[in-house]
Order: sequence, then structure tokens, then C-alpha cells
Amino acid sequence: MSSSVKRVVVVTGGSKGIGRAVALKFAEEQAKIIIVHYDPDEEAADETLNLLAQKGIEAISRKVDVSSFGKMEDFFNELLDKYKKIDVLVNNAGIIRDALLIRMDENAWDMVLNINLKSVYNCTKSVARTMLKQRSGCIVNIASVVGQIGNAGQANYSASKAGIMGFTKSVAREMASRGVIVNAVAPGFIDTEMTRGLPDKARNDLIKQIPMGKLGSPEDVAETVYWLCSNAANYITGQIIHVNGGMYM
Repeated sequence: MSSSVKRVVVVTGGSKGIGRAVALKFAEEQAKIIIVHYDPDEEAADETLNLLAQKGIEAISRKVDVSSFGKMEDFFNELLDKYKKIDVLVNNAGIIRDALLIRMDENAWDMVLNINLKSVYNCTKSVARTMLKQRSGCIVNIASVVGQIGNAGQANYSASKAGIMGFTKSVAREMASRGVIVNAVAPGFIDTEMTRGLPDKARNDLIKQIPMGKLGSPEDVAETVYWLCSNAANYITGQIIHVNGGMYM
């Protein structure tokens, strides 16, 4: 997006994987980028900041618990004091705690719903008033194909991602008249740390479910996120864009 004023972009779960790819994609327009993470250390976040610095990007990283509304509200207030606006929010933070339902304990359910779904409420609520006042802004929530089709052993994860889809459509309706665009991207199986750690048989079984016969890349998702935040997509809101190699049609 060409503009003399740099956009302020916030990416949760931005230290690696899809979040890192999204940050690097926005770096192409020389945006001001803020990545949020909750890693045990700063190694991955520092690596992302270094990659952004190589592109001459003004970027910061903060470790914040996205499942806490108070902490996220304070965080966004600090950003607004510094930057005076927020143009793009990408809600990408997420975890998995897989188990069959009969073996899934309450903590695994609550943790996944709090980090994957409640965080989307926390962050979106924290920027909503500002974006409505600006009469502009783009919010992209990262859902998942399993939010649409389900997956054995992922009742918690699937529920959180299905919730993101419904949340996206509802908030898009609420904010559209003020020029704020809200969409979701639902990746299929993506080549990240999580899938690279799978045994070869499990990885091959995943690939067999994909008509295109390969895993997607974080960059595939990032390109779609960026497009949804570009002028090319300024009449698109409330949509779930699937990036899955044909796994769900």
C-alpha cells in the first residue's frame, strides 16, 4: 500500500511462524510494526526484530499475556500514546493442547479457548474505539480449516477457531459503517514448527488430505492477510478466506 504516512501494524503471536511471515510482509511497505508474543524467552522475537531491522523497519516486540483483557488494554493504550493510531491488527496468537475429548482436562480446554479466542476479543475490543474514531482500520483474525470441518483430538482448538469465525462476522457488521474492515483467514496445514515436529507418517497422512499434495507456507497465509489489508480488498468484510490447498472447498 503506497502512502506517505506509515501504517501502524500490530501482530500477535508475531515472533515466529505465520506471525513472523505477516510482519515481514508488512515490512515491504515500511510499516511501523509491533509484534506481541508470550514465548518463554526472547530468542524468536529477537530473530524477527533482526529480520525486520535488515529491512530498515521501525519495530518493537513486547511479551504480553493476550488472554488478559487488562494487560492488553494497557498495552494498546501505551501504543496509542506512542503512535497516536493503530491501522492494522492481526490476531494470530494461538496454542494447541490436543487430546480426545474423554481425555481432555478442563485446563487444556480453558487454556486454548482463552489464548486462541478470548485474546481476539481482548485485542479487538482494545482497538475498536480508536479505529471507529479514525473511520479506518483493518482487523484480520487467524482462524483454521478445523474451525470449519473439525478434527479428532482438537475439540478445544476447533471450537476456538469456529468461535473466531462467528466473532469476525459479527464485529464486521458492527464496524463496517465506520470504514473498519474485519475478516478472517483460515489456514489449512501449514509448514511450521508444529508440523515439522510430527513423525514422518503423521506428516505424510496430513499431506494425503490436501488435493494440492503439499503443505502451505507461512508466506501463503501472510500474502492473504496483507491483501485483505490493502486497497485491493477495501470492499471485502466479514469474510473467511480459506488458504488450504483445496483441503476444504
